[in-house]
This record gives sequence, structure tokens and C-alpha cells, in this order.
Amino acid sequence: MLRFFSSRKSWTLPYIIFAAVFVVLPLLLIVVYAFTDENGAFTLQNFHKFMEHPEDVNTFIYSIGIAALTTIACILLGYPAAYILAQTRMKYAETVVMLFILPMWVNILVRTLATVALFDFADIPLGEGALLFGMIYNFIPFMVYPIYNTLQKMDRSYIEAAEDLGASPWQVFVKTILPLSMPGVASGVLMVFMPTISTFAISELLTMNNIKLFGTTIQENINNSMWNYGAALSLIMLLLIGASTLFAADDNGQEKGGVL
Repeated sequence: MLRFFSSRKSWTLPYIIFAAVFVVLPLLLIVVYAFTDENGAFTLQNFHKFMEHPEDVNTFIYSIGIAALTTIACILLGYPAAYILAQTRMKYAETVVMLFILPMWVNILVRTLATVALFDFADIPLGEGALLFGMIYNFIPFMVYPIYNTLQKMDRSYIEAAEDLGASPWQVFVKTILPLSMPGVASGVLMVFMPTISTFAISELLTMNNIKLFGTTIQENINNSMWNYGAALSLIMLLLIGASTLFAADDNGQEKGGVL
């Protein structure tokens, strides 16, 4: 026993137990509930039910669209900010980065309620525009930081080599900096797209329950004790998230291979 606890591998045991209880087991329960009915018998009816409900399918597609728009907006707003901060060689650059990250320390519900209060104060009606604004506001730090971190750690010799070969500043950016920063962009896309497509509290608060996202559909089924159908919807969402993760990882690997 003493020899077991003295080995380095034994220190991974708590993490293995934690992952098994709080990650693997819930995922297995989702799969089991998704492929069973109320009596515990195997069935595909839950997925068939999803395909027969146009409202749920439309909500799923709409949620993907909102997540895609949020991700694109975060890239368009976050990349220039991260690039400018990474190019700035002054002490206040790290302070500005901290200001981007600071909202992440506040609970997402508190930030969303503050956004609702801001729209009410400005007398701006809540709706799809407020939803997109709230999504971008809540998740843009997850885009800025990984891109900034990648740009900060970039090997400057590539940029110097491109400049020595006569490349213009625009060519240096397009052919050197942008490709080398793609791992940070890919990480930011995953960190924005995945939570955006599964959120429900933001849409409920910023649209007064007038716009439903896929996370809200799952929540409603779970709250109504429709565990099997809710698990099937959760599994569909997990498969989409998993596919996007594998796609981003594959692109990331190809990008690294091309650079090397």
C-alpha cells in the first residue's frame, strides 16, 4: 500500500475518480436515457420524436445560427483587440487584457441582468438584437485571451524573416501572423461556440422568453420530467459540439503541419 501511494501514478487516482463520477457517469446516463423509453426499453423514438417536431428542429437550427453569428462577431471584434494589445510593448497592455478578462470573474447571470438593466435604462427594447449583444458581451473575453496569448508567444523570427524578404506589412500579417495565430482563433471559436449553443439563461433574460434557444428546449423537457426526450436532445447537442471540436482540432493540426 505504501509503495502504491509513493508512486507518481497514484496521484492521478483522485482525478480519475472525479472524472469518472462527474464526467463519464453523467454522459453515460445521457446516452442510456436517450436510447430508452419510460419503461427502460431500448428505443429510437426519442430521436424520431425530435425529427417530427418542426419547432424543436427550427429551434436547433436557430441556435446554431445565433452561435455562429456570436462567434463571427467575437472574432471580428476580438482579433483586432488582441492583435493591437500583443503589438503594444507598454506596461498598460497587460492591464487592458485584465480588463477584458475581469468580467469573467462575475457570474454570467449577474452580467446578463446588468445588461438587461442597461437596455432598460437606455429605453432599448429587448429582443434578438439584445440577445446577440448579450452573447457577444459575455463571451468575447473567451475569444480575446487565447488569441492574445498565441500572438504573445509567437516566434518573432518568422515576422523578421518575412520583412527581410521584402514583404509589406499587409503581406506579413496575411501570410505570417494570421496563419500562426490560427491555433488561438480555433481555441477561441470553441470557447465561444460551445457555450453559446447550449445557453438558455441569457436568451430568457434578454428576450423576456420571447426567443427560445435549444438549451431552453432541453431545460423545459427536463423540468417537465421528460427525461428520455431531454436526454436525446442533450445527446444531439453534445454530438454537434463534439463534431465541431474534432473539426477545429483537425484544422489546428493541419495548420501546425503547414507552418512546420
